[in-house]
Amino acid sequence: MSIMEIIGGILLLIGSAFLFLGALGIFRMPDVYNRLQAGTKATTLGGMSLILGVGFLEPSWMIKALIIIIFIAYSNPISSHALARAMYRRGRMPVMKKGYTKEMDAYSEVEQPKTEEDIEL
Repeated sequence: MSIMEIIGGILLLIGSAFLFLGALGIFRMPDVYNRLQAGTKATTLGGMSLILGVGFLEPSWMIKALIIIIFIAYSNPISSHALARAMYRRGRMPVMKKGYTKEMDAYSEVEQPKTEEDIEL
């Protein structure tokens, strides 16, 4: 076994663990904002580790793997931001304790939610 195969195998295991934890976070989190956070961070790191591991296992694919990693690094944060903004503009607020709605919403003076029922879930 060469050092490249060992590094590739370790990266595959790390990537698989992060993807599993991201899926678990999506399943366990209470609202869409927390789910986006768990899913985006974990799947970005997990996907990058998996693809880099494949690049180490197959050195002829390393350039393609690096291009895919760069694409993931740019597209995942942008897509999660777009989803979070769409949820906010729709009036969906994060899950929070009653009475803390004014302190939590930094954009309350910019755009108000549609109804009070959307704030208190």
